[in-house]
Order: sequence, then C-alpha cells, then structure tokens
Amino acid sequence: MSISVLIQIHNEERHIEDCIVSAKLLTNSIFITDMESTDRSVEIAKKHKAQIVRFSPHSHYVEPAREFGIKHTNTKWVMILDADERMTDKLAREIKEVIQSDEFTYYKVPRKNIFGGKKWLLHGGWWPDEQMRLINREAFRLWPKNIHSTPQVEGKMGYLQEPFLHYFHGNLETMVKKTVLFENIESELLFKANKPASTLTFFRKYFGELWRRLIAKQGLFDGEIGIIESIYQAFSKTITYLFLYEKKSRTL
Repeated sequence: MSISVLIQIHNEERHIEDCIVSAKLLTNSIFITDMESTDRSVEIAKKHKAQIVRFSPHSHYVEPAREFGIKHTNTKWVMILDADERMTDKLAREIKEVIQSDEFTYYKVPRKNIFGGKKWLLHGGWWPDEQMRLINREAFRLWPKNIHSTPQVEGKMGYLQEPFLHYFHGNLETMVKKTVLFENIESELLFKANKPASTLTFFRKYFGELWRRLIAKQGLFDGEIGIIESIYQAFSKTITYLFLYEKKSRTL
C-alpha cells in the first residue's frame, strides 16, 4: 500500500473504534501509537487489525508521539488522525487521487470542528482550521516536541478541499480538565521565555480573545454554542496567564 493512517491514543476506548472504521475508508494500513493506555483502547485496535507501536513515557499531548509514529510506518504517505477525528469517504477519494502526483510533499487538510457531537462551528475562527496531516515520509524530517507544533517537511505544500471531522468538547467537565492540563503546559513555555503576566495582562487576554472569537471572527453567528465557545476560549487564554503569574510569583 502507498498510504497508512497513523492514530495517536491514550485511553481512547470511547473513540478509537469509530476512528479506525473511518480510517479504513482510505486504507487498511492502520498504525496506532499507544501512549501507555490503561483501558481497552489497544484491545479494540487489535480487534480491527491495527498495528500497534508503543510510545513512552506517557505524554499529555500528541506531538512527542507523532514523529515516533511516522518513523514506524512503512508506506510512502501517512495521514494523521487523533482518536476523536474521522475520515470521510469524499476525503479518502481526494487523498487517493492527490498522492498519485509528486507535485506536493505534504498537504494541509481542512477540519470540521463539531461541538458536542452536534454543532459544526463555521465561525469564531473554527473554519476551515487547516491542519498539516498528509505527509510524504520521504520528505518528512522531524516533528518538534512542543505542544501545538507543526512538522518540518521538505518540498512544497498543497491544500486539500475535503475536510476531516473533529468531534471535540464532548462536555464541559472534559473541556475544563483538558484546558487546565494544556494551558499549564503552555504557561511553562511562556515562563521559560520570560513573558510578563500582570492584572492588566489577564484583562487584555480575556477581552482580546473574546472580541476576536465572538466579534471579529463572527462566533456569534453560530448561535448559543458559538457564544459559549467564544467565552470559553477567552477563559482558556486567560487561564494560561494565570498559571504563568503563579509560576513567576514562586520565583520572587
């Protein structure tokens, strides 16, 4: 086969089966990078004939495992999915077509962010949310291990038209737990870069992000869900700087 789908997991038994089934629209070559799952995720993946590679130590975010996973695949092309993302039939057909050409060595793919499994967010900066996910392994060099980093790939970048689906923010409790975890990691990076944090910073970050999401990016046009998500993103941005303030206070 000329292409594999690579999926990173840690305790994703609720999502992994649907993810693998959707990935098989594109290929039967499915690789799972397991980050020390303790639930039934690996068992379910094996049931669907996926190949498992183990990554340790456990990371709270996927970037450290992605380079590891790509290097363990054995096809020319790799399409990367998270467990809460889904391939579509139309996207699979487009990918099969574009990889026949050598014009581009990597592609950005639009992502449909679907809030709570129900609402596709068209505004607020959530669409088209292009992600670098389709990569020619021969051109791949490395994936920086920082959170939210992008891979380094030689050659020319292309853009796909068909999106993949992202079922994010299933409920508020999960949202808050993930935010506290990720924003603490972000704040550590800001702390190492000696970024400032003050009372004025909190207000500036909160209202700046709220304005950007709700008004400038027209999140209000997604209705009640768009307003909730805009407020939540402003909260998330502010939490990062609250954590940063706390870290800086400890050094005084």
